[in-house]
Amino acid sequence: MIYSDRQLSISKTASEKLKAALATSENNSQNASSWLDKLGADALRSQIAEIDSEITDYELLKSGQISLAKTCSLSELPRMLVCARIAQGLSQSELAERLDMKPQQIQRYEATNYQGANLARLVEIAGELGVKASESFEGNAATSSGAIFSWADANDITWSRFPLKEMLKRKWFSLAPKQTLVDAAKAFFLEGAGPQFASALHRKKVRSGNVPNEYALLGWQARVLSRARQLSAENRLGSFVLDDTWLGQLVELTKLDDGPFKARELLATRGIALVIERHLPGTYLDGAAMLSDNGVPVVALTLRYDRLDNFWFVLFHELGHVFLHLFDGLKFDFFDEEDGSTSDELEKQADTFALDKLIPPSVWEQCLSRFALSNEAVRNDAERLGIHPSIIAGRIRKERNSYTILNELVGSNTVRSQFNEVEL
Repeated sequence: MIYSDRQLSISKTASEKLKAALATSENNSQNASSWLDKLGADALRSQIAEIDSEITDYELLKSGQISLAKTCSLSELPRMLVCARIAQGLSQSELAERLDMKPQQIQRYEATNYQGANLARLVEIAGELGVKASESFEGNAATSSGAIFSWADANDITWSRFPLKEMLKRKWFSLAPKQTLVDAAKAFFLEGAGPQFASALHRKKVRSGNVPNEYALLGWQARVLSRARQLSAENRLGSFVLDDTWLGQLVELTKLDDGPFKARELLATRGIALVIERHLPGTYLDGAAMLSDNGVPVVALTLRYDRLDNFWFVLFHELGHVFLHLFDGLKFDFFDEEDGSTSDELEKQADTFALDKLIPPSVWEQCLSRFALSNEAVRNDAERLGIHPSIIAGRIRKERNSYTILNELVGSNTVRSQFNEVEL
């Protein structure tokens, strides 16, 4: 790689000399054509092509004709720092002056691919050049329970990484005259969510079998919060009290055919915004729980699976996060995939909350349908407990890890139709 105008001049001279040598070699080969002459000519061509490629890269970078992505992986960071310096028209000496360093130090860093630079120095240089490094840790595939995403502040967001076309297609925002997709997405996020939701005050805790696209996650959250704010503005939400004793009323709604729709109304009277919003590709979400900027608990469901058992369990799981975790100072926004790992203690607590609220442990132990595994036994237990059969059928399927039994009772294709098509 070429690092300076001086090296550019040297490289051009070297290229000219090699081309002259190649021309001489080709003239000689006409008189004495041999495999050795051909091998020498091929080696010269390869060297020339490599040098000319480096010359072109340097000149395009310096002239601003290359659009340089400012976000890179850690492994690409050393090269990106050099490219960013050149693209900004800075010499090694000028960058060194900005950083109050000796020019020779920058020269040594770049010559050794920044191997001698410590982390603090890399952060300093990257900050000066506006370069951001992005990496994720997924953990052991057998034990990973998801991921935690956090940004220091909204300035760390690379707005171009949002799924811009999909968000525009869903009409989450529109383009003003001469406005770019990136600018529109940034305005949408800052208005819908606010800069604080891309900061350390709102870490994104994800339970998922797959580490999601963090920018799709952030964009989806902005949409959810925007819709929750609209509910508050329309005075459709009551005052929230951290008291879950009323959840029995919610359990009773499971008996009704339109229980999911009425659940949203009940939650609103209790100060909880329930938003139904289809997930973005790459997020694998079933539900989420978060606090809005004015402290309103927000539960969001994607209805990724259009089944009653899934709706009720995910809803109560997210309510578990609301009552157990959102107000305890952890500063987490919770995003959940139902099929994700349950090794995380906070997720275990939310799972237990959901299971126990829907069917108390002492009552569950008395359900004969756990062993009979028949439609009739499930219906009898459901009638006795005053809940929908899908609650029992879904729990049996989950506990036995068998999703081919009791298919007729889980309420397939009965939830999405209860909500406005625009939401889904």
